[in-house]
Amino acid sequence: MANFDVFNGDADGICALTQLRLAEPREATLITGVKRDINLLKRVDAQSGDRVTVLDVSMDKNHADLTRLLAMDTDIFYVDHHFSGDIPESPKLTSIINGAPDVCTSLLVNAYLKSAYTAWAVVGTFGDNLNKSAQGLAKKLDINEVQLEQLKNLGIYINYNGYGSDLDDLHFKPDELFRLASTYANPLDFIHDSREHFEKLENGYHSDMSSAKSINPEKTTVQTAIFTLPDQPWARRVSGVFSNDLTNDHPNRAHAVLTEKSNGNYLVSVRAPLNNKKGAADLCRKFPTGGGREAAAGINDLPVHLLNDFIKAFEKSYA
Repeated sequence: MANFDVFNGDADGICALTQLRLAEPREATLITGVKRDINLLKRVDAQSGDRVTVLDVSMDKNHADLTRLLAMDTDIFYVDHHFSGDIPESPKLTSIINGAPDVCTSLLVNAYLKSAYTAWAVVGTFGDNLNKSAQGLAKKLDINEVQLEQLKNLGIYINYNGYGSDLDDLHFKPDELFRLASTYANPLDFIHDSREHFEKLENGYHSDMSSAKSINPEKTTVQTAIFTLPDQPWARRVSGVFSNDLTNDHPNRAHAVLTEKSNGNYLVSVRAPLNNKKGAADLCRKFPTGGGREAAAGINDLPVHLLNDFIKAFEKSYA
């Protein structure tokens, strides 16, 4: 019997799997990638009786391969908070799916494990920019304000590390970062004992964010703002966390961050207003390679000829 752990390469995916494997240690083939690499089940070559765990990747985007694996009599445990589409009915599938805007996969795994490793759930939830949910969960922990800020920063930095057009853009490959993190039951120990890894993430984050904050918006209204970042590694790394920062700074405004790609198209990050976490997924699914969740979504490869259509749809969605 073989095991496969399939997970998104952002903070939510890494922290969800960290919780699970601390609670249920298991040797497994790790399948992950950059944050936008979500068609991960196509890389799973499982057989009857094998076990596959899937965390923080859209079931809708992996439906065909999920069906394939279930037909192979593979046991699948699936936890996610993105748009799922139709969930297959199979005795081989155990799924925990919740698309509510204030929920992430780390929170769902924390509930499943009955709060066994809540501090890691807090890190993943902060990483998904669900600050109120993270702060509420953190009340169960015996930590002070300084430690809470450390957990928040770790979540932001791990999430930041997942963005890029390919693995070469990242400071750490997501499977490598998971292996480093998952040896620690407490993320505060990871911060303390793996200081060189934490500081590599921290320094990279602050350097890239400094570059992003020098970019002026292409267009702003009371309800929306659009930013364009250049085709540079720092811009690809920072696109998601920059979008989150804009949302936190302007909670009543929707934001679209477009990053230029070498093929002439755009990588798009959309954030619904923090005070009205709706519509981002529906907007992005109108375009090829688009998807996500209510509060935060994106388009992996927006053709340049559809740029004006996207801008019109974005502004209409949040008018």
